[in-house]
Amino acid sequence: MLDFRYHALSIVAVLVAITLGVLLGVAIGDKNLVSSAEQGLRKSLQQDIQNRQKDIDSLKGEVAARDDFEEAAYPLLVGGRLQELGISRIGLIFLGNGSEKMTGLVRKSLEGTGATLGFVATVREPLDLPELADRAEGTRYAPMETDPTLINPFGRRMGEQLIYGGRLLRHERPALFRVASGTLSPPMDAVVVVRNPPDDLTAQERTTVDAFETGFMKGMTSTPANIVGAQLTDTDPSQVAWYRKHGASSVDNVDEIAGRAALVFALAGANGSFGRGSEATALLPALAGGDKEQP
Repeated sequence: MLDFRYHALSIVAVLVAITLGVLLGVAIGDKNLVSSAEQGLRKSLQQDIQNRQKDIDSLKGEVAARDDFEEAAYPLLVGGRLQELGISRIGLIFLGNGSEKMTGLVRKSLEGTGATLGFVATVREPLDLPELADRAEGTRYAPMETDPTLINPFGRRMGEQLIYGGRLLRHERPALFRVASGTLSPPMDAVVVVRNPPDDLTAQERTTVDAFETGFMKGMTSTPANIVGAQLTDTDPSQVAWYRKHGASSVDNVDEIAGRAALVFALAGANGSFGRGSEATALLPALAGGDKEQP
């Protein structure tokens, strides 16, 4: 990848040189000498700046050409890839705060793959335990408002039913999800998870949410569906380690073309942490195919 930092540092060096030149001129004290030296220095530095600007313009052109190539090559990389594997329905689940930008990027990633977003939802955090418990009446989870040991297994049940379908999840939908679009039936072939927890949770709320999320991820990853964590290049803090801990592959740069391709490969079954962040193991899977590989 082209790095503009070197060129930025070069320009900074030029500006420092100008400052030093002025200071040296003052120190010398000979007006004629200072004037002559200053003019020569200015002319030289102006030429250096012009040359650096030309380099930057050239690099910008190369980057634009690269981006055009990647956009043109993307359909060739992912075209029909999910459809070939019988993967047609993808779910997108936000744990915490939703993101229209991320939703748009995931949709864009799926273009031409033969798969579409069948369900998009944001899990309500903190959990509305009274409403969830009320809707679970007649099941083992009904006392969960007063029995925190039921939160984790309830989360697992919700994760399983997101993939396989189920009556309880359909019944809990209004209480579990802050917003949701699409249908829960037929089941999901794969799921993209975006974890973006609120900053204002109390310690008790955080404990409850953690128990639910752990169970929810366990429920999904225990099924044959491919579960992939996703984030943007500027996500802070990164959630890659959390996705890995909970048995999911991840992509840390879905806002880049390479990240969109990696997301498709991961949804197709590639295992690993892909992207450009410090926790990524590779930019893309070693094999851009549907066979699962080890991280």
